[in-house]
Amino acid sequence: MTVQEYRDYIAAGNPVENGSEPHLFMHQMAQEAIRITMEINNKYHTPEELRKLFSDLWDIDVPETFGMFPPFNTDCGKNTHIGERVFINSGCKFQDQGGIFIGNDCLIGHNATLCTINHNPDPEHRGDMTFKPIRIENKVWLGANVTICPGVTIGEGAVVAAGAVVTKDVEPRTVVGGVPAKFIKKV
Repeated sequence: MTVQEYRDYIAAGNPVENGSEPHLFMHQMAQEAIRITMEINNKYHTPEELRKLFSDLWDIDVPETFGMFPPFNTDCGKNTHIGERVFINSGCKFQDQGGIFIGNDCLIGHNATLCTINHNPDPEHRGDMTFKPIRIENKVWLGANVTICPGVTIGEGAVVAAGAVVTKDVEPRTVVGGVPAKFIKKV
């Protein structure tokens, strides 16, 4: 299986059964992600060096306008896609097997966690997984310590307040906060 075949398989909405070919491929991607994130997180790198490492990690051409403060963690790495002028602050965790799509001019606060996987609730098949992408549209600001759940879209210009757990789509140009996140006001 190639990275693109994996991306296509997940984008089609297919589940991954424990021990299947896509599951074993996920483990291969995880090992590469561990190697690259250890390099990112354990010594100083110039912004140019970080862009190169993230291009390798995400298997995309990371824009020159990308910025980030390590550390950063992911257990896949091959299904994150970002636009221009994205900044990711320190301590973020991206579980991107299901796809994370970040638009232009986005700010991701300290310790944000983006999750795209759910496990099967049946204890006999708990190792099986389903995936839903996270979509963060242009000019979004995710505050510190937010958690974005599988399948959520954050609308253009929205703000997610620090500590929020987002379980449903967020309308454009709104502020949400709380657990679970609820509408606070219009921007």
